[in-house]
Amino acid sequence: MTTSRATDTSASLGRIAVFAALIVVLGTVIVPLPSGVPITAQTLGVMLAGLVLGPRLAPLAVVLVLALAAVGLPVLAGGRGGLGVFVGPSAGYLVGWIAGVVVIGLLMRTGRFTWWRSAIAALVGGVFVVYAFGIPVQSFVTAVPLGPTALSSLAFLPGDLIKVVAATLVVVALRRAYPRAFADDRRASAHATVVAPAP
Repeated sequence: MTTSRATDTSASLGRIAVFAALIVVLGTVIVPLPSGVPITAQTLGVMLAGLVLGPRLAPLAVVLVLALAAVGLPVLAGGRGGLGVFVGPSAGYLVGWIAGVVVIGLLMRTGRFTWWRSAIAALVGGVFVVYAFGIPVQSFVTAVPLGPTALSSLAFLPGDLIKVVAATLVVVALRRAYPRAFADDRRASAHATVVAPAP
């Protein structure tokens, strides 16, 4: 029993580390904007973490990335790091990542896995929730009224919708190829066993 728990813990830590690394790597793909909040592929990693790891482990992957940023490591988009990013225009979006992956994970586990459930989860948690945190903070930090800030954020929307599609395609392919990757979804392995074709 103890050995099994230790193995599960090690596997969970490994998954958390992998997705934290994925979020960091995707942060190297950026498009700067005058608003000070760049378009980045980093949120694709956040969406994938929520879709695959679920509401229990995904926030830990995001928190790990933010903790590394807080101690000064250049793990955020454009090689940013340090405490300054948590008081800048993008601070709300960073906090929104944590809430976003929780929402994504919860939506993914409200029923049987489907591609459309994955897409809705990524859209709601990875876009709407993140915007709900990010836009007000950006407005406050930049001293730009909320309305104009929200309108300017529409520049992110096409890119974010592309990331929703990409995340959905990746997670559907992963689910078919390796259902055990879905860390806290015990139904994934069971479903894979049930539907596996007879030899």
